[in-house]
Amino acid sequence: MKSPQLISRAAFLKTSALALGIPFLARENAEAKTLKNVGLQLYTLRGDMTKDPEGTLKKVAAIGYKEVETFGFNEGKFFGQTPKVFKTFLDGLGLKTPSGHYMPTQLKKDWNATVDSAAEAGQQFMMCAYLFPNERKTLDDYKKFAELFNQAGEVCQKAGIQFGYHNHDFEFVTLDGQVPYDVLLKETDAKLVKMELDLYWVTFAGKDPVELFKQNPGRFPLVHLKDMAKTAKREFAEVGTGSIDFQRILDARKTAGIKHFFVEQDVCAIPPIDAIAISYKNVKKLSV
Repeated sequence: MKSPQLISRAAFLKTSALALGIPFLARENAEAKTLKNVGLQLYTLRGDMTKDPEGTLKKVAAIGYKEVETFGFNEGKFFGQTPKVFKTFLDGLGLKTPSGHYMPTQLKKDWNATVDSAAEAGQQFMMCAYLFPNERKTLDDYKKFAELFNQAGEVCQKAGIQFGYHNHDFEFVTLDGQVPYDVLLKETDAKLVKMELDLYWVTFAGKDPVELFKQNPGRFPLVHLKDMAKTAKREFAEVGTGSIDFQRILDARKTAGIKHFFVEQDVCAIPPIDAIAISYKNVKKLSV
């Protein structure tokens, strides 16, 4: 018979759990399924980031977020800081920036330098954030962007970064008999250009994210967790308070190839910092 002192900690915990009537393995599995590295697209806090980026990032970390996706990269700096200084500051808060949003003009000018800055900040993904209306009037415009995306993706690949595109709803509106989003998917190299699926906008456009995953497996390493209010206007809402079934979508994460999850809310009816706290709490309830 083993001495009580030789009973392992694991055995003790298991015995204790059984004594309390709690299935040990069920508890262990539940803990393993908790989404650990919840991310935030900082555009949600654009007003606060403009006024006090350091103080705002401290609040983001205090809520529990572990990753942030940047926006507004300008003149070689992230929110006024060089990539190295920005990364060091994030490290001190227990934050990482695996991804950043960049505009089409940046893809066309000094892209090599921009990619170098992203790499120095520790980013593994660079997403084209938006196409302006005057840039996407025809299907040929989208085809030209597909070519540009492939070129941008080649530069990123050499730096060990994955390039991609973040959608809104306009890409799903038929143009010249075709769906622009389908054109972007088909005319870009799947290895050079991935997709960051905004779950609000794709739902707003009447498309099923899970079906997109099935049709394009492994193409979606990033998603935006953004909810839709249960109203006629379908305005933005804190994650978990709206109509989107995020659990169903995340259950298909392996098919999609999802690696990072970023909370985002374009417009908030309450202070944005309070909105992202609600979203964080509800995202942590999701199983992955």
